[in-house]
Amino acid sequence: MSGSDTAPFLSQADDTDDGPAPGTPGLPGSMGNPKSEDPEVPDREGLQRITGLSSGRSALIVAVLCYINLLNYMDRFTVAGVLPDIEQFFDIGDSSSGLIQTVFISSYMVLAPVFGYLGDRYNRKYLMCGGIAFWSLVTLGSSFIPRERFWLLLLTRGLVGVGEASYSTIAPTLIADLFVADQRSRMLSVFYFAIPVGSGLGYIAGSKVKDVAGDWHWALRVTPGLGVLAVLLLFLVVREPPRGAVERHSHSPPLNPTSWWEDLRALARNPSFILSSLGFTAVAFVTGSLALWAPAFLLRSRVVLGETPPCLPGDSCSSSDSLIFGLITCLTGVLGVGLGVEISRRLRRSNPRADPLVCAAGLLGSSPFLFLSLACARGSIVATYIFIFIGETLLSMNWAIVADILLYVVIPTRRSTAEAFQIVLSHLLGDAGSPYLIGLISDRLRQGWPPSFLSEFRALQFSLMLCAFMGALGGAAFLGAAIFIEGDRRRAQLHVQGLLREAGPADDRIVVPQRGRSTRVPVSSVLI
Repeated sequence: MSGSDTAPFLSQADDTDDGPAPGTPGLPGSMGNPKSEDPEVPDREGLQRITGLSSGRSALIVAVLCYINLLNYMDRFTVAGVLPDIEQFFDIGDSSSGLIQTVFISSYMVLAPVFGYLGDRYNRKYLMCGGIAFWSLVTLGSSFIPRERFWLLLLTRGLVGVGEASYSTIAPTLIADLFVADQRSRMLSVFYFAIPVGSGLGYIAGSKVKDVAGDWHWALRVTPGLGVLAVLLLFLVVREPPRGAVERHSHSPPLNPTSWWEDLRALARNPSFILSSLGFTAVAFVTGSLALWAPAFLLRSRVVLGETPPCLPGDSCSSSDSLIFGLITCLTGVLGVGLGVEISRRLRRSNPRADPLVCAAGLLGSSPFLFLSLACARGSIVATYIFIFIGETLLSMNWAIVADILLYVVIPTRRSTAEAFQIVLSHLLGDAGSPYLIGLISDRLRQGWPPSFLSEFRALQFSLMLCAFMGALGGAAFLGAAIFIEGDRRRAQLHVQGLLREAGPADDRIVVPQRGRSTRVPVSSVLI
């Protein structure tokens, strides 16, 4: 459906890369209905006829995908819940601790485009089954590493990224092919509830399993068993829906995949996608930093305030901060995701730019509260927790909305690739390096100060303040996306309906006058 073979012979001169087919409904000057709105949304029976799945089965598929997403994030942050114990066991500093998360995210980021390409062209269900089975096996193996083999822990955490990349790039596209419009937004909000809730459960499971077993290694052995159940549920419950069928008109031809390079060129020309991905990169930077370092920072704060004894070499680090921070993450995640989706849904009725504006408000609003949570930690741990609660709630407003933006500004045959590109960008400039960067800044600051528990606290406090600055930059990117969101969404809708054709790179055109207006035509049509 792209390239010169299918491009229309004539297109308007003020179109840059694509143009509507003649008589496109809803566009000024067309022969169709001049005030046509968005395409008709199928009802429950219509969706069942298109997908071949009942509404109950579709909801069950979303529940399975949500469970696996929760498990993914639970495993990812179990390590953060026992990080002080890992530091003591392997005798490593802050920069090496930050490297644990950085290696995982880097692997996840590099492999995401591979699975994005495969997910747009092959059976998504089997790709996810294989990836999750591999992830579960590697996670279990990482719990048996001896203390003199820290490099092996880094290697296994990197291999975990293989399994998670196979899931995160593909699962949202399945939901997009089962539901449309407000139904899709609601299901995506359920799916993305699993991110903060799973992250919080990771802290809780990590700290509590360690306390019960008396050994932090057992914290890494919980999620692999749950991963086996996830593979069984995927295999038995999930069915592959046709790509993009729920968004096409009945008379529209099916969408065919284009080459990977064509997909990337189209995404690079989509400003709403690029700017929302940059905004989400700021979210990833902040959440990645807080996810790994917040429990350790809160523990150091309590030590400085004299509320808990310091964590000495050879001793188990006893603190309730991982548990409390995990509970806050769960609660703020549910509250923030639900709040963001509901505010956006209501504002959409009067403002079509509501989605990126709500994301911008969430990020810009969270930055000062995160800064205050760091600034108050020396005086009151209660005030710190209050500001963290408010900041994380505002930050969590972005999760489901960003995913929804991607799905409605990108056509179905490019969505897995778009998910992969967004993962690469957000992790490359976000949480792939932020935990290590925060730890590195902390170590460098400590080198210039006399060794003390206070200097450890202050170094981490100052390095984490970078998160507030990054949040403000992300808010600015979402404000930019709001400028382009209407046009990009409409172009994607017209493309899916077969009313818009892309001009391929080989389709060279020139502008010629015709009947009082400028019209672009192929060079070959005038070189006679």
